[in-house]
Amino acid sequence: MERKVVVGGWGQITQPKTLDRTAKDPMGLMAQASRRAAEMLASKTALTHLDGIMIVRTLSHHYTSPAKQLAHKLGAKPKFTHVSGIGGNSPQTLINIAAGMIARNELDSVLIVGAEAYIQREKKPEKIESALFRGIPKEYTGDDLIGSTTLENQHGIKHPMHGFPLFETALWAASGLDLQAYLMQIGTMWAKFSEIAADHPYAWTKSMRTPEEIITPGPTNRPVAFPYTKYMNSFVNVDQGAAVILMSEEIEKKYSQKNRRTVYFLGGGYAQDRQRFMIEKYDFTSSPPLKAAVEKALARSLIPLENLDCFDLYSCFPCAVSIAKKMIGITDDDPRHLTLTGGLGFFGGPGNNYSLHGVATLAEKISIGEKSNGLVTALGWFMHKHAAGVYGSEPSKSKFKDYDIRDQKNGFAGKDPVKIKDQVTGTGTIETYTIIYSMDQLPSYAVLYGKTRDNFRFIARTQNHPDIFEQLTKKNRVGQSVNIKFAPSINMNIADLA
Repeated sequence: MERKVVVGGWGQITQPKTLDRTAKDPMGLMAQASRRAAEMLASKTALTHLDGIMIVRTLSHHYTSPAKQLAHKLGAKPKFTHVSGIGGNSPQTLINIAAGMIARNELDSVLIVGAEAYIQREKKPEKIESALFRGIPKEYTGDDLIGSTTLENQHGIKHPMHGFPLFETALWAASGLDLQAYLMQIGTMWAKFSEIAADHPYAWTKSMRTPEEIITPGPTNRPVAFPYTKYMNSFVNVDQGAAVILMSEEIEKKYSQKNRRTVYFLGGGYAQDRQRFMIEKYDFTSSPPLKAAVEKALARSLIPLENLDCFDLYSCFPCAVSIAKKMIGITDDDPRHLTLTGGLGFFGGPGNNYSLHGVATLAEKISIGEKSNGLVTALGWFMHKHAAGVYGSEPSKSKFKDYDIRDQKNGFAGKDPVKIKDQVTGTGTIETYTIIYSMDQLPSYAVLYGKTRDNFRFIARTQNHPDIFEQLTKKNRVGQSVNIKFAPSINMNIADLA
């Protein structure tokens, strides 16, 4: 007989930037978050009796065997350990897998935990090439280390802060609004996120921002990649950790605190895009795998969208939330909050592990009766991998079956990748674009994605000229023709606005 799955404990930790003690590394933060999760079970033996430990891969520090190291630290002897790959979808994906194993009676209790410690407190910290990946070893075998293609890298698109603005420019074009009106629309949404973060006990940032502050470049809010300022980006330089303990309902009853409502995991879903990279995307304003992951989670939980109390939508950038709303069917006038934490820009974006904070926050709200249920979404890389989970105060009549196994074996959604032409000479049409800014707030270069006349996707740089940058920012240029010429000397396509 299949068992019900319960979120028995949850814990969060935020390590302040200024400390009067030695800072904990990610392993120390994971241990502390795990112990806080166990405290909710009112048992000193809950951690030592764990059947499984699943680690969200840490990006700020490399551990050769993090699950075994944490188990030793906690005094646990799990029979199952696992470390995720790279991607913000990881926490919810691990929960989906652990829940399936518990439901099928393969395990009784599983700790899912992750943490990052990015803050450099040394007076002369050693130079870090990339804060996002300083903990990943060169011999890492997973192909998820790569978020963009060699062709995209050659043209200057490498990191999420470069790629996600491409979605936003396409969404701006689809809106039909002028730039200021569009920015005010997303700035208003983001201001609400900052307000929720300011009220969250574990948020990294407690400053509420107005829409005007968020969208207006300035000394503390530099432009990063058009149309995004710093306040529209994820805030990754944080020290944060979170943990949840999943258990069978029968096991949880041995540990549960009577003054809290039981939190059930009701159903999850996972899907990944057949169009993995930005340059392969058919449409920059939608995400079929996001839609698929959420639809799976809702169908498996037997809770329709309209019956959900709340959401924590993955919020690395505004476009991720806007596309999630579109894919899920959340209207602009829906009164339900889109985040429970304040999102990655204000609450904090600890590497792969943000959504575990969303789950822990939702579990707390359900346990005290503030919410009866909710949906958490999570994504990895450029809208490539998506996971979703539904949680509630009442058990569902649905069955977990082997959905998690099926999703991992074949979770693809969407169309096949578009056809790409590496070297282009001729005319084309702009589909989206961004401008990358330097630290001194001046435009460095602009990158266009578009289609050739024979329907191949191309990527190109423009000439680095102030007039071109002004043309791209003053009015949306999606749909405009460009003349493209491949420049062998720099191995790039160069586009001139027609």
